[in-house]
Amino acid sequence: MSPYDRFIKPLDQMASAALESVADLVNTRPPLDTGYADEPIELPRALFSRPNVQTEWWYYTGHCETASGRRFGFELVFFKRRTDLDKLGPMPMSLVANPMYAAHFAISDITEGKFHYDHRRSFGGMLDPAASACDVSFNVVLGDWSVRDVGGRHLLCALLPSGIRFDAILDEGKPLVLNGDDGNGVSRKMKGTSHHFSFTRMDASGTISIGGAAERFSGSAWMDREYGAWEQTNWDWFSIQFDDRTELMIYQFRAEDGEAKGDSTGTFVDADGVAEYLRKDEFSIEALGSWASTATGVEYPSGWRVRVPRLKIDVEVLPLIDDQELDTRGTTMVIYWEGACSVSGTRAGKPVGGNAYVELVGYDRSHESIDVADFLFGGLVRRSISSL
Repeated sequence: MSPYDRFIKPLDQMASAALESVADLVNTRPPLDTGYADEPIELPRALFSRPNVQTEWWYYTGHCETASGRRFGFELVFFKRRTDLDKLGPMPMSLVANPMYAAHFAISDITEGKFHYDHRRSFGGMLDPAASACDVSFNVVLGDWSVRDVGGRHLLCALLPSGIRFDAILDEGKPLVLNGDDGNGVSRKMKGTSHHFSFTRMDASGTISIGGAAERFSGSAWMDREYGAWEQTNWDWFSIQFDDRTELMIYQFRAEDGEAKGDSTGTFVDADGVAEYLRKDEFSIEALGSWASTATGVEYPSGWRVRVPRLKIDVEVLPLIDDQELDTRGTTMVIYWEGACSVSGTRAGKPVGGNAYVELVGYDRSHESIDVADFLFGGLVRRSISSL
């Protein structure tokens, strides 16, 4: 038996058990629902925060153009995480925060070819920004970033330290679409399940300030809402809005060897808002190239051919800016690529174009070995980053 097994390991186990006992005493939250709750997805309730779920997010992306012709994409996402089952080494995370809030905000300035982003988190401490997610109305706040419902419209607000301010009004447009297994709103992951639905085409309008000048804009947005208890570390997500007012969502989960997993799913939405569920064997994604980040060294696929033979879809999806990488160490501890893309190809034998957002997660997970100091204090030192 090694010295570690004889002396250090028992002490570590004792410390962990003692800390867990303290965490149980201070935890006044309702019991965590770690399974699939058999309940319908109904609006507006499904947009409200869910106090008993482990993980939930409200995810917005969009493609817009200002009155002067400046094109940009945006990503604004809010996360809420119950930390009952999470640990930092031997320490239960619930001693630090329960729940924990985080958010990411990015602007892809397509006209200038620049990508700007920021990320933040809150443990509810004295030095943290105020954060909340209401469970009786749709209202999520993290500092001066927010999303809320007013009269059936989604109001978004976010700012970057560089001076960019984004205020948007999103109308739900097409009806809610259920994703996941057989289109029933339940998505099965590597471990666990989630409820997953989307608004695939929202009418967007508002104002954006870049360089001190405020301009009106209009465009189209996509909203993803997901909540549940699951583990999943590698995925490629495509949200495609075709210019014939149809949409395609693909949620491709990858195994450790990079191959697509059987629980990957897709959803196609026709011009009238009618959704069709797609199984893994009904679509394919072929990487056309790659891009390597000079900031993190992570290499991602870049440019894709997406095919859905049954629906006669054959398109290329190409990044509008190569570098749309977000390094969120210090908040959500993930380095990922998420960016605005163009779409061109054919559907049902006819030319089709459009826009897309693509998210690539898990291409380098070496950063996910969490350092306690970086996790606790990283949010204070890893502030706004803009790729020039």
